[in-house]
Amino acid sequence: MRIAVVGGSLAGLFAATLLAQDGHDVTVYERSLHGLGGRGAGFLGKRETFAVLRASGCEHVARVGVVARERIVFGETGIPLVQPMPPQMQISWDAIYRVFRERSADGRYLLDKKVEHLREHADRVVLRFGDGNEAMADLVVGADGIASIARAVVDGPSALNSYAGYVGWRGLLAESRLPSFAGEELRDRFAYFRMPHSHMIGFLVPGAGGETETGRRRYNWVWYRPAAGAAARNDVLADGQGRVHQYSLPPGSVSERAREWLLTDARRLLPRSFAAAVEETTRPFAQGIFDFETGRMVSRRIALVGDAAFVVRPHTGMGIAKAAADAIALRKHLSSAPLETALRSYAQERIQAGRAVAASGRELGSRLMSPS
Repeated sequence: MRIAVVGGSLAGLFAATLLAQDGHDVTVYERSLHGLGGRGAGFLGKRETFAVLRASGCEHVARVGVVARERIVFGETGIPLVQPMPPQMQISWDAIYRVFRERSADGRYLLDKKVEHLREHADRVVLRFGDGNEAMADLVVGADGIASIARAVVDGPSALNSYAGYVGWRGLLAESRLPSFAGEELRDRFAYFRMPHSHMIGFLVPGAGGETETGRRRYNWVWYRPAAGAAARNDVLADGQGRVHQYSLPPGSVSERAREWLLTDARRLLPRSFAAAVEETTRPFAQGIFDFETGRMVSRRIALVGDAAFVVRPHTGMGIAKAAADAIALRKHLSSAPLETALRSYAQERIQAGRAVAASGRELGSRLMSPS
């Protein structure tokens, strides 16, 4: 089939790679001008992620990670508790994106292709782009994330994301920038701090080029903070020019005023090592935390994957793993049945899994952001 994948992030790349391996004519349409390299931070390796790497012939990327075997928990007393934990692999988003991006055949990963409208017919789907041009496909894979155009066709234009009332400030910095006292506490450990209505985590990930040697890695941190209501959220997501971003604020666009406010609060509220990590981060970024659950994952010729179908809270650590499982399931069903039957079977399998992860994320968010 001619398959158009709308969205060139990891969900789209996973699906495109697997479907191209099965002989389909696959093209990825990515709206950004320069690609998505450098936009990701770090994430925890999950079973589903390793499965899609194996299925794609990219299993070697799983070895480009940092393993933590201890957890450090900062308490209100200021004395951290160090605990052993099962080995946990921490992977660089950039490394996986780069490998999958390089596997795309020439002319099959197109940048500056913003899909503005999908028109579904009995025998094809017509994609219309922002420049007025059109393309046709037998099947569209909607991998266009939280602001999905494909979702609006499958699930209706009223299928909107729901803001959860808090944001995640994020940072990624060279390991070498951590002061010695912070490096001694944070290095090679999964770090955690909890306070009323807020919590923070941190861990090491490989360097920008996949480096895993001590001193060449990067430290990844996320600080979840309340921002109740649209006005407070917009204050966080406003860039240096005052333009409010709908869902997230990319690296390098945070205003100086917001960064100073973040640093002031970090020095006042966080353990010394975490505060140092925030202070040494020159390009912090932020994301609003949202929920969404699709009522339908497919229509006649469109299938949703990843955040286009279910936006789950990041506390689960399952966003990328869920996208990987979606891609594997879609491939499986398309290879074993006619299109209509395959899409129906895919939806039946993955909608229950998506609902379970979404429910788990809401429960975790409620508990972790509670006042106690």
